[in-house]
Amino acid sequence: MQEFIRARSDEQKAMRINEIKEAARRQFATRPYHEITLTTIAEELGWSRANLYKYVTTKEEIFLLLTGDDYTAYFQALLAALPENCGYSADVLAEVWAGIANAHQEYFRLGDLLSTIIETNVTVERLAEFKKGYYSFVDAMTERLPHIINIEPKNVDPLILAIYYHAVGYVSGCWHNPLIAEALERIGRPRHVPPFRDEMRDFILMCLERYTR
Repeated sequence: MQEFIRARSDEQKAMRINEIKEAARRQFATRPYHEITLTTIAEELGWSRANLYKYVTTKEEIFLLLTGDDYTAYFQALLAALPENCGYSADVLAEVWAGIANAHQEYFRLGDLLSTIIETNVTVERLAEFKKGYYSFVDAMTERLPHIINIEPKNVDPLILAIYYHAVGYVSGCWHNPLIAEALERIGRPRHVPPFRDEMRDFILMCLERYTR
C-alpha cells in the first residue's frame, strides 16, 4: 500500500478529493454502480478505508460530486455553444443541443441514480450546495434562451427537465450491461442500441415546438 499523507491545506484537500473522484469515475466506466464501494475505491487509490473516511463518509457523496462536475461541464458547454442572439433556428438549436448531450452521456447515466440513490444518502448541507450550483445554471439558461428562441422564461426550466429526463431514460438503454446482454443472448433476442444523438435531436426539436411561442 502506498504511503498516505493526510492533506494539510485546502489545496491538498482538493487534490485528494480529485483523486477520489477520478478513481470512482474510472470504476463507474467499467462496472455497475452497486459493485463500487468505498473499499474498492480505497483499494484503487492504495489507501485504507480509514484514510478515505477523512474526506468522504459515503459512496454517494463521491457520486454527488461527480454529478456536480458533470452538470457544470454540460451547462457550460451549452452556454458556450448558444451565444446570446446567435439567431439559431429550432433545427440548428436541436442539433447543437443533441451534440452536447451526446458528449456528456455520463451526466445522464449518473442521473439514472441521482434522485433514488445518490441524493438519499448525503447530508442536507451537501445536497443544498449541489442544488444551488445546478439552479445557478438553470437561471443562466433562463436568461439566455429567450434571446435565441421565442420561449418564455417560465418555460425554460420545464424544457431543460424534459430533455434531461428523456436523456436519462435513453442513455440507460445505450449503456452496455453484460448481464442484460447475456440474458438477451440466452433467449435469442438481439440487443437494440438506440442512436442516442439522433433520438435526442428529434426529441429536443419536439420540445422546442411545444415550449416556444
